[in-house]
Formats: sequence, C-alpha cells, structure tokens
Amino acid sequence: MSRQRRIRSTFVAAARAFTRRKTAVFFTFFFPILLILIFGALVQTRPTGGGLFAREPAYYLPGYLGIVVVFTPLSRVGSTIARHRDGNRFEKLATTPLRRWEWLFAHTLVNAVVIGLAGLLLFVLVLFVTGAEVVVGPGLLALVPLVVVGVTLFCGLGAIIGRVADSQDGVIAASNSVALPVWMLSETFVPPAMLPAWFRPVTDVSPLTYFSRGVRAATEGGDPMGSLLVLAVLALGIFVAGAVAVPRTE
Repeated sequence: MSRQRRIRSTFVAAARAFTRRKTAVFFTFFFPILLILIFGALVQTRPTGGGLFAREPAYYLPGYLGIVVVFTPLSRVGSTIARHRDGNRFEKLATTPLRRWEWLFAHTLVNAVVIGLAGLLLFVLVLFVTGAEVVVGPGLLALVPLVVVGVTLFCGLGAIIGRVADSQDGVIAASNSVALPVWMLSETFVPPAMLPAWFRPVTDVSPLTYFSRGVRAATEGGDPMGSLLVLAVLALGIFVAGAVAVPRTE
C-alpha cells in the first residue's frame, strides 16, 4: 500500500469516527457559538470604557477562533491516543506499514478540515453578532494557513499529552489545564497592557500569541507573514515531537 493510500485510509477512518461522536461534533461547532452569543451579544465590548472587553469587537476575533484551534486538537488527538492505547490498537497498527507521523498527519488533516469549517462559521458569526469590522483584502487569505498551522501545532501537542497521560480522563484534565490559560493569556481576550509587567514576556512563549497577532494583522490590513512564519516553525517542531510521541506498542 502506498503512502498516500495509507494516509487516505487513516483520514477516512478518523473522519468517520469524529462524525459518530455526537458530543465531539456538538462541542466543536456549537460550544464556540454559545460563547460568541454570550460574550459578543450579551456582554458586548466597551471601546470607550474600561474592563476586560474594552477593545473594538474585531480585537477579540483571534480569541473566538482560538477556541477551536486550541481546545479541539488537544482533546481529540489526545483522547484518540488514549482510546487506542486502552484497546491495544497501536499494537495492531505496529504490524502495518503505517508510520507514526503518517497516523498523526492523517488525524491532523481531519482536524484541519473540521476546524476550518468551524472557524469559517465562527468568523461569519462574529461579524454579524458582534459587528466586528475587518479590512477586506488579500491579507484575509492568510487566515487559512494560520488556522491550518495552528491546528497542526496543537495536534502535535495533543499527541504528546495523549502519550504522557495515563487515561482518557487524564487527557481531558491535562488538555484543559494547558488550553485554558494558553487561550486566555495569549493576546486573545486579555490585552498585554492589562497583565503585570513581569508576566508580559511570558506571552511571547505561547504559540497562540503568534496566531493571535497573525489573525489580527490579517483582519486589520497588516502583514501577518512574520507571525505566520514563527508559528510555522513552532508547529513543525511540535508536530515532529508529537509524531515521535505516538506509541507503537504498549
């Protein structure tokens, strides 16, 4: 079997597994929508006031997109590895020509498609619900590689969490422990000026910070390529580490 056929077969199997899990579909698509309705329509922003939501609505677009870019890959890939370990699936896969990076690449493709669709839905909803204004131009096209690269990075991190955690419950706990602070403190909902001076350099360590900067530059008519390049380098390194972490046997 050729490499393309191996990846395609794994992709199809992973896609079917996702659609069969109704809870995963719900939280991927409808939970972020609920947050937009709460924060965008009920809480709203106060551009002339103070507080957490003191910026223009478009400022928080990376935060809304980050919900699916961070949480979904971490939990899905990590939980899949935990389930495969419990069912001794990796021992069976070890007898096939499928390589670890091919397995992770196929699952990353599934996440990229699913999260791409969810991200498009969120983007449109944010524009209509919050009244966010974006600069329409070629820069908006950079949103596609930003999402794909971001998903790749957190799929790799999810694989590492799935290898380290000893159960599906452990994966969920670890994923939430990593995702929540990263999501909140990576120049998404909390502007750097609101953070203590000693903590601000820490945000530069977070990969999601470069995702946020890239999305913000793409929607404001700026140049997102610098942030995209940094994110791509980080994604490559973490994806390789994640591929190495995918178990072969237990």
